[in-house]
Amino acid sequence: MLQTIEREPATRSLALPIRGMTCAGCARRVEKALQAVPGVRSAAVNLMLERAEVVLDPAEADEERLVETVRAIGYEVPVVSAEAEAAPALPEESGRAELLRLVAAAALTLPLLLPMLLGWLGWGGHLPVWLELALATPVQLVIGARFYRGAWQALRARSGNMDVLVALGTSAAYFYSLWLVLRHGHVATGHLYFEAAAVVITLVLLGKWLEARAKRGASAALRELMALRPATATVLRAGREVSVPVAEIRRGDIVVVRPGERIAVDGTVTDGVSEIDESLLTGESMPMTRGPGEPVVAGSINGPGRLKVRAERLGADTTLARITALVEQAQMGKAPIQRLVDRVSGIFVPVVIAIATLTFLGWLIAGGSFEQAMVAAVSVLVIACPCALGLATPAALVAGTGVAARAGILIKSIETLERAHAVRTIVFDKTGTLTRGKPEVGAVVPVPGGAAAELLRLAASAQRGSEHPLGRAVVRHAEAEGLVVGEPTSFTALPGRGLEAEVAGHAVLIGTADLMAGHGIAIGTLAAEAEDLARRGDSIAWVAVDGRLAGLIGLRDAVRPEAAAAVRALARQGIASIMLSGDHHEAALRVAKDLGIAAVRAPVRPEDKAAEVMRLRRQGHVVAMVGDGVNDAPALAAADVGIAMGTGADVALETAGITLMRPDPLLVPAAIDIARRTWAKIRQNLFWAFVYNVVALPLAAMGLLTPALAGAAMALSSVSVVTNALTLRRWRPPATTIQGTARP
Repeated sequence: MLQTIEREPATRSLALPIRGMTCAGCARRVEKALQAVPGVRSAAVNLMLERAEVVLDPAEADEERLVETVRAIGYEVPVVSAEAEAAPALPEESGRAELLRLVAAAALTLPLLLPMLLGWLGWGGHLPVWLELALATPVQLVIGARFYRGAWQALRARSGNMDVLVALGTSAAYFYSLWLVLRHGHVATGHLYFEAAAVVITLVLLGKWLEARAKRGASAALRELMALRPATATVLRAGREVSVPVAEIRRGDIVVVRPGERIAVDGTVTDGVSEIDESLLTGESMPMTRGPGEPVVAGSINGPGRLKVRAERLGADTTLARITALVEQAQMGKAPIQRLVDRVSGIFVPVVIAIATLTFLGWLIAGGSFEQAMVAAVSVLVIACPCALGLATPAALVAGTGVAARAGILIKSIETLERAHAVRTIVFDKTGTLTRGKPEVGAVVPVPGGAAAELLRLAASAQRGSEHPLGRAVVRHAEAEGLVVGEPTSFTALPGRGLEAEVAGHAVLIGTADLMAGHGIAIGTLAAEAEDLARRGDSIAWVAVDGRLAGLIGLRDAVRPEAAAAVRALARQGIASIMLSGDHHEAALRVAKDLGIAAVRAPVRPEDKAAEVMRLRRQGHVVAMVGDGVNDAPALAAADVGIAMGTGADVALETAGITLMRPDPLLVPAAIDIARRTWAKIRQNLFWAFVYNVVALPLAAMGLLTPALAGAAMALSSVSVVTNALTLRRWRPPATTIQGTARP
């Protein structure tokens, strides 16, 4: 029933679906009730998604107690199937039953409005009193019963919510009119307020229905992600193809993926070649060709070929599950200003009831009639619903993070979003971020009298099994040259400097000039060749064997074609770019010049990258760091905002606040852009929600709004906030042209 997410050994987190919340006051009440349960460390309720995320100590609190607590204060906790446990469920009121209630309410209310509408056109006449009563009663007492139930539950919990205000306001209008009818059956219908009560209820229902539709649109991206996971898959068992539920697949199983099917697991292709559509996961519109030995991810769509895939990551470990968890985590967050809004909403209803009481008494003291006093008080009650305040932040957050995820940008939290919109300096790691991260050997230069083939063989054997891009490039080149690459008998990585290894009884040292100097190895005999290669943009790997210089290897890493456009786009956003690299200064400077980056720091060791980021922050810069490797993790953590390329190491992805699902530098300015736009929508929504109440309440108290107009304004306020947030769905990554080709 509940989605369990392991956080740390002492705690766990539960995603708890909740039904029946109508406003920010409800969300605040559920939060307080959950936080009061023994063992609960924290609870955050998202009104938009109708979910609570509870962090608890499993030794003290259990799921059933949390469910009982929520139900005891009048809300529902539905049972969720295993297949849909992580999906953001939609409010029950947004379904067909709610639409039928709205249609019924409108059908009964329209005849009550006809005399008023005809009166505006100069045609007189009224409905019979008994007909007004017959039309208004089912709207008030049957269709509107939900407001009474919600109000009763709130009052039992010594709290207030939208239902209290709607129930009080419409009841005052309805029962006052009923009292007049019972006392004076012949009373003129112009003094009755049946139509006001019915119109308010109908408009509130209309507003909630429109709001629910807008919610569905805002959370569509997350539902699309959850829909990517197939329920079953075909697995080879004892040589036979068997269809099994995805939950029964085990690591190491061979999954058969037919043309057009969705891939059920993260794994490696063992047989077959096909084109894979990963667009909903990475935002990349072009299918990618995958063959034996290449990775595929769950949720992607197989093309025309038939594949066999070895299952390696299952369930919560799949890329799809991790993406979904990141999006949900961001959408459940709260900005500091939203926490203030929640506190305001907690006292909002009692304050509004006090204002309505004072309005009623003020009119009577000022000489107004009972009827005038009642109408003004009812208008105050109806117009002051705190729904817009409660929806302002989560609506924008859900829409913004959802559309970002569809473009291949995962924003981990609202705190990341808040910091990202203020970024003014971006620090790029060079290799794998601005460059392709797949360097190639450009030159093999032995010392005079040495053999290039032997130099290459020893260097490749020393780096066999290395995860460093430069090491893999040397091994690939040696194998392409037909050399026999052996295995090192010992291997020691020297982060930021190189490596030490023993190959066939020889001590091999590979790395920077500083590494050679530290071992007392002179490199002067090849200094001129190294300088020429560096001017060309090559990275230099010096090689020493048995304590003597054996030669050098020049490696070239092509710049990503989108990188220069990304730097220009950031400059248009007012953001300065800085490049850090562990490469030779000349090689780094050449890349920076090609990209239009003026500030370069090279060579820089991994620990110095983090120090450089901290130095910039101490100078007052709001800094984002973009990287993709293990050695970038400290700098990603040190930055205000860490941005990790999705092809990088897991530790980089876990450390970063923003993950880019494909290695496209253009996603960096796009991530900043959507962060700024989402934050702007949050500010706009909160401003209009506050201004609405500040302006509307005095107008209602002065009698300038009828209950019907107040109901319409209240309904439209919530709809307008969600609709404003929904405009973020039209966002697309800024268009950039690269070498004559338009890029989205």
